[in-house]
Amino acid sequence: MYNVCYRMMNDAEEANDMLQEAFIDAFTRLDSFRQESTFGVWLKKIVINKCINAKQRRKIEWISTDNTEIDDKIDDQDIINEAELKISVERVKMAMQQLPEGGRVIFSLYLLEGYDHTEIAQILNISESTSKTQFMRARKKVKDLLLQTPQVY
Repeated sequence: MYNVCYRMMNDAEEANDMLQEAFIDAFTRLDSFRQESTFGVWLKKIVINKCINAKQRRKIEWISTDNTEIDDKIDDQDIINEAELKISVERVKMAMQQLPEGGRVIFSLYLLEGYDHTEIAQILNISESTSKTQFMRARKKVKDLLLQTPQVY
């Protein structure tokens, strides 16, 4: 749960605060757990919502792309041989930390937490196309950062 908070907040101290607040919320709302899902899924939803609410209070700027055409097709240039990049978890984490806040949140929710763009749009109160575009931009930025950063052995 800490990793979820850290990816969403991009700051260790804020992640700790969000995690603590989420656990307090979960504990006080334990009677509302209906066992329709696992406890972990229920808790994860509380953690993500707590982080999103904190970000919304800070007024994250979501770039509206409702009128932007989205190309969902993967270009041959987008396909990268993983062995060629020698991607490590740490390199990806470092690249994610350099993303703009809105893009990082969507990138994390989609790629790491498994939400689809419809769910992300509902959670963040943005359009589905904004979610898709922010994800595509974040993915491209991470790719570019990984290609620019030399592999440390």
